Amino acid sequence: MIKGLFFILLFYFLGEMLSLLIGGFMPGSVLGMILLFLSLFFKLLKPEYVKDAATVITKNMAVFFVPAGVGLMAYYDILSKNLVAIVAAISISTILTIIAVALVQERFEKRRMKGEKTDE
Repeated sequence: MIKGLFFILLFYFLGEMLSLLIGGFMPGSVLGMILLFLSLFFKLLKPEYVKDAATVITKNMAVFFVPAGVGLMAYYDILSKNLVAIVAAISISTILTIIAVALVQERFEKRRMKGEKTDE
């Protein structure tokens, strides 16, 4: 568990340092996640090292959203003035995402069914 937390925090730190080097173009946490993914993908880091820590973090993820929710309250006046636009943007983007995922899934299903027919 301690080793897993060390690696997760190490990649977070590396991502933050990389973000500083590129002038904050991308958030350090995102860069750290990408670096961690790449190290796992290219087998530079064994998944067993971070599995336990990642499971604990994932199971308690709701705790990590509390500061963001509290931070939103600082902008209550801006949010309340633009509520209609925010709700419209969220609704439209959600509908478009559902449509895009459905179309991609349908295409993959057709391709899979086509592949199964040629195998027989």
